Amino acid sequence: MTADELAELIKKLVAEGVTVLLFVLGPGGEPVAVTPGGEPAPPVSSGRDGPRERPPLDLDPTPPGTGTTEPAPSATEPAPSGTGTTEPPSGTAPPPPGTTTRDGAAAVTTEGTTAAAKLGWGDPVRTDDFTDGASGWNVYDGPGHAGNGRRTPDAVSVADGILTITGDADGNTAGMAWTEGSQQYGRWEGRVKAPASDPSYNALLLLWPTAENFPEGGEIDFMEMMDPSRQKTNIFVHYGADNSQIDGAVDVDATEWHNWAVEWTPERITAYLDGEPWFETTDQAVQPPGPMHLCIQLDWFPKGGSVQESVMHVDWVRQYAPG
Repeated sequence: MTADELAELIKKLVAEGVTVLLFVLGPGGEPVAVTPGGEPAPPVSSGRDGPRERPPLDLDPTPPGTGTTEPAPSATEPAPSGTGTTEPPSGTAPPPPGTTTRDGAAAVTTEGTTAAAKLGWGDPVRTDDFTDGASGWNVYDGPGHAGNGRRTPDAVSVADGILTITGDADGNTAGMAWTEGSQQYGRWEGRVKAPASDPSYNALLLLWPTAENFPEGGEIDFMEMMDPSRQKTNIFVHYGADNSQIDGAVDVDATEWHNWAVEWTPERITAYLDGEPWFETTDQAVQPPGPMHLCIQLDWFPKGGSVQESVMHVDWVRQYAPG
């Protein structure tokens, strides 16, 4: 039968619905499979060790060339042992060397630049970072500044090492005195911030005469935030029987944490902001005559109209011996 006759027979059988299997022999008489596309596949090699099976079909749905995908490392998997370091969370810059951080009620704070460290004041004789609440302080309970409103312990709170004094719409606020460590001359420093507030509330760090003989005993308000936007801070040094005073001001965003310090010597009174002096007087007439102590106050100066609640936050305070 010729090839043309065979082709005609196959067409006739296919037309009648008959399945036709076609076997093709290779040059050596071996069977050759025919692929669906009509091209003969390579012959199956028997080899010296007998017939070799074709490899099984790859049923892995992974696209060719991708390889095996390893699971991503667990985010909570500990670092390899022996590293000795803890990496900060992604996107978080570590604090500068030598600083300390704490998750406070108002913010995460850092030590910042202190006058004590910059000027070598040594170790403090007293310190409070408010991890034990307001213990060690004389918290006022009575009439407010100049008899306005009320100073009440209820306006003092401590959370996560941050002291907060809150002044409400009725003039209920607070103040507190560190009387136990009173001294004549020395240095005091505190880290404070105060959000924008009602115009009637002033946030203060001050030295007050332990003899309670104001105005003759003097007063050093080395941080008085009068500006309700908290973009300017004042100092007032009170002196004399007639309550005379000298003052100064510094422009600073006091809604952020800053370190406020005062150094009182027999020759001068100097105020510092983040370790830098911004006010000084050598006038002997303004020198307080006796020992003083640190006070923290949010004072109410009523100005009428509706009053918004206002606060001040204190991270820590420290007292140093005279130089």
